[in-house]
Amino acid sequence: MGEMRVRVRVKPGSRATPSVVEGADGVLLVTVRERAVEGAANAAVEAALAAHFGVARRDVRIAAGATARIKTVAIATD
Repeated sequence: MGEMRVRVRVKPGSRATPSVVEGADGVLLVTVRERAVEGAANAAVEAALAAHFGVARRDVRIAAGATARIKTVAIATD
């Protein structure tokens, strides 16, 4: 079982529907409605990425940058 790492830029507290889109620089832009309070935005980012990549929520974790807007996320692969 391997692991894929992706860099993401998070936009918390967005009024838009949660989404994942690839930016021009190759970094994924993840918008979530939850605010960056008590880990709510991080949990929403993990859930959005799990849905985007078609994996279980437990297979996605923030590897670096938990308190930053730009994060490195590890996604377990089969």
